[in-house]
Amino acid sequence: MSALRLATSVARRVPRNLTLGRRGYAEAADKISLSLVLPHQAIFTSTDVVQVNLAAATGDMGILANHAPAIEPLRPGVVEVIESGNTSKKWFVSGGFATVHPNNKLTINAVEAAPLEAFSAEAVRANLQEALRVAAGNGSEADKVEARIEADVYEALQHALAK
Repeated sequence: MSALRLATSVARRVPRNLTLGRRGYAEAADKISLSLVLPHQAIFTSTDVVQVNLAAATGDMGILANHAPAIEPLRPGVVEVIESGNTSKKWFVSGGFATVHPNNKLTINAVEAAPLEAFSAEAVRANLQEALRVAAGNGSEADKVEARIEADVYEALQHALAK
């Protein structure tokens, strides 16, 4: 049986009164339950927040209540948590995964995270220069790869601090 005939055959058998779940827009009062965890620490544990903006591998994204379920790898960048009253907290994460669950739950598992204000622009600039020097140097291939990863993280951090 061809795939098209199978699909139309199944479609004819679906009850007419079947209602499918529909996504709606988030209401202003809707919250999302955020858990932001590191291997050694929980920064947020099922905390109700208004919105979370994060640096996904596919691009920057904002998560509101009623977001479609998804799993997104994170690239080095900022996770911004917007709480009630439009107060926001910004964390720099080195990478990880964000999982949007049904029922307005978001879990972010990050390797490392620190408040954005904990970083010094001068220290980041100096460390970036050192990482680039090692990556372009005559060291072992493993040292160069490690330095390139460091440089990528420092470049993302430098970009986040410039905003």
